[in-house]
Amino acid sequence: MRAAEIGERKAVISGVGQSQIGRRIYRDPLDLTIDAALAAIGDAGLTRGDIDGLATYPGNMKTPPGFSGVGITEVHDALRLDLNWYAGGLEAPGQLGSVVGAIAAVATGLADHVLCFRTVWEASAQGDQGRAAVTTGGGGGGSYRATDFMQWTLPFGAPSAANWIAMMAQRHFHEFGTTREQLAQVALNGRRNAARNPNAIYRSPMTLDDYLSIRMVSTPLCLYDCDVPADGSTAVIVSRADAAPDLRRPPVRVEAVGTALRGRPSWDQFDDLTTMATRDAAAMMWERTDLTPADVDVAELYDGFSFITLSWLEALGFCAHGEGGPFLEAGRPMSSGGELPLNTHGGQLSAGRLHGYGFLHEACVQLWGEAGDRQLDQRPEVAVAAAGGGPLAASLLLTA
Repeated sequence: MRAAEIGERKAVISGVGQSQIGRRIYRDPLDLTIDAALAAIGDAGLTRGDIDGLATYPGNMKTPPGFSGVGITEVHDALRLDLNWYAGGLEAPGQLGSVVGAIAAVATGLADHVLCFRTVWEASAQGDQGRAAVTTGGGGGGSYRATDFMQWTLPFGAPSAANWIAMMAQRHFHEFGTTREQLAQVALNGRRNAARNPNAIYRSPMTLDDYLSIRMVSTPLCLYDCDVPADGSTAVIVSRADAAPDLRRPPVRVEAVGTALRGRPSWDQFDDLTTMATRDAAAMMWERTDLTPADVDVAELYDGFSFITLSWLEALGFCAHGEGGPFLEAGRPMSSGGELPLNTHGGQLSAGRLHGYGFLHEACVQLWGEAGDRQLDQRPEVAVAAAGGGPLAASLLLTA
């Protein structure tokens, strides 16, 4: 595909922002969203009057509790925006699908500057009941009637993505000899990196013994393989590339995107359970660029569950299919000194579940050299941000 045909290169990321992030901070989700949105607008050197597009995932949802709670309409009205384009919805290629939609909007001239946001308040939604799965179904004294996909999983005690991803991890373990000690490296790497992130939820040291001795959630995944419910909002401004002269600083350029789903749209009926939609999204992204995995300086890869990160590493070609375990065990994608710095903010396993957007935020601040104590010693020039798992995935290849 010729460079002139790559529409996403007409888009850039001009600013990013985050609200307060924490566990059970009990702030209204719209309040958090406005903080992140205004921070991102200011970071880009824009004003509210410049914003003519709005995008989010998944939109305003009341169930499961804390998964969203604020959508396009609320933010549109609160910021008094005049919009030419907006979109929000659950049926998208993962959490970053909303950003890809914004990229398409500015590339086709539907908008100049799109405010993309993702807000969660899952920790506060759990109240003082302790850490629990965020899921639908169950409860209600037996009054709940499962439909669609859940009718095939809920009767077998598998109501959560933790169960479904665990099934995929178990298959990978069976086929390729992957071990828990290898998978642990995702969590241990994240915790080391989170120690340098003042906004991370968990920053205290973690050892392999800590990991192996914590309670199991769904074999082979233990508690430390599962991301940390949090409250917070992340916002990103996607702008037209030819608007760059009006921005505060040189923007992050979008080199290529990947959104493909070439297998069945199913958690449990995918053609190869050792892979996910990560396989297809990554393949599409590399089809749209002359860059290769060897050009990537930093990888921010979704870790809603640790196995998803392993899946992205294989899908993106940082190691071969089936070799994610040995790749992690060798310690190559570790912290700032490794060949492939991975999840430099701590990922969702330690920094908190910001549901995909946190990885894009981290990729941008690393490319700008603005990551503070966790900034890589050698400022990166190429980054990949990827989010999603199961049948939902999207990836972005970004350049400074």
